Amino acid sequence: MNIIDELEWREAINQQTDAEGLRKLVQEQSIALYCGVDPTGDSMHIGHLIPFMMLKRFQLAGHKPVILIGGATGTIGDPSGRQSERSLQTMEQVQANVEALTAQMKKLFLTDGDNQLRMVNNYDWTHKLNVIDFLRDYGKNFSINTMLAKDIVSSRLESGISYTEFSYQILQSMDFLHLYREEGVQLQIGGSDQWGNITSGLDLIRKKEGPEAKAFGLTIPLMLKADGTKFGKTAGGAIWLDPKKTTPYEFYQFWANTDDRDVVKYLKYFTFLDKEAIEALAEKVRTEPHKREAQITLAEEMTRFVHGEEMLAQAKRITSALFSGDIRSLTAEEIEQGFKEMPTFEASAESKNIVEWLVDIGIEPSKRQAREDITNGAISLNGERVGDLEFVVGAEHAIEGRFIIIRKGKKKYHLVKLV
Repeated sequence: MNIIDELEWREAINQQTDAEGLRKLVQEQSIALYCGVDPTGDSMHIGHLIPFMMLKRFQLAGHKPVILIGGATGTIGDPSGRQSERSLQTMEQVQANVEALTAQMKKLFLTDGDNQLRMVNNYDWTHKLNVIDFLRDYGKNFSINTMLAKDIVSSRLESGISYTEFSYQILQSMDFLHLYREEGVQLQIGGSDQWGNITSGLDLIRKKEGPEAKAFGLTIPLMLKADGTKFGKTAGGAIWLDPKKTTPYEFYQFWANTDDRDVVKYLKYFTFLDKEAIEALAEKVRTEPHKREAQITLAEEMTRFVHGEEMLAQAKRITSALFSGDIRSLTAEEIEQGFKEMPTFEASAESKNIVEWLVDIGIEPSKRQAREDITNGAISLNGERVGDLEFVVGAEHAIEGRFIIIRKGKKKYHLVKLV
């Protein structure tokens, strides 16, 4: 299957500058292509991941991907999608973010023995350029009228835009030209908000290299959930790829809780499962939605891809333990992941009667309520029901000396940290 046909089946194409020309080119030869990300933070979130998954699909089809980390463009900020200026980061912070994103990209996309993938930093070819050369060699090729008409700029004219952010599209165009010349890159991939920057790059290439230069642009659709909200956001914030920001268990749960209306779309976008496998899972969604096989497959595929087999196994252990109530099977580290967002209390290591202990740390509002809940079998400690009003809680009940898990009723968990 032609890679363009596959992307169309996956509904992963929004706009193309020359659809037939690109289809013919990738059918006839292996091409180099690129996608970039600016180091505005020290980790990508899952929204950033979408165009790079497309880049990986090109690689699997025999093409040569280039990942660009914007060490130069990241210092000034892309104006797209906002109504206010970015706060400029220090050069030291930008460099720290460059190093973090580079390591993250290598982990995700660079496999042992892989000589097809290239990683570049646009700071390397931008930082020595002086302002006179910038204006003469590049600025002269950009029409203010055309730049003002770009969506990313026109949407900001009412609220205002600095020359710094206004000039962003020139720098990104320079990237495309540089990679066209030095790496043989003929295609740039980006989100739908990057269309104006991509077409500016193509214009620059044709002005510098001639109107017959074979260069192309392709964007992916803006991804929204079935309820109309932005993909990748939860009540707790973004879903990060860095396990310190979003734990592997939280990452797994995000995908496992995907709406039936979205799961097939996500399988197409994010996994490398083939058409036959995805269509079989789509049928399961239609006929046996309660089994959630598509969601579980999606969660497994994505957690394995981003965090590896070991962290996937850990996320599944936590999920199973919470479902079954077998809390003692978890390590302290796994408890930290699984109970991160649950109500948390602190208790001393001193032994104390269960009724007094529950009231003192704040899980129960009164001794009367505590006795009633214990008598009714509503209180479990580390997965084991407590029915004895004379039960004594102590440090010996803490998992690895750190945590005690109290459950009230069937689903209301509380994390108690021993201090």
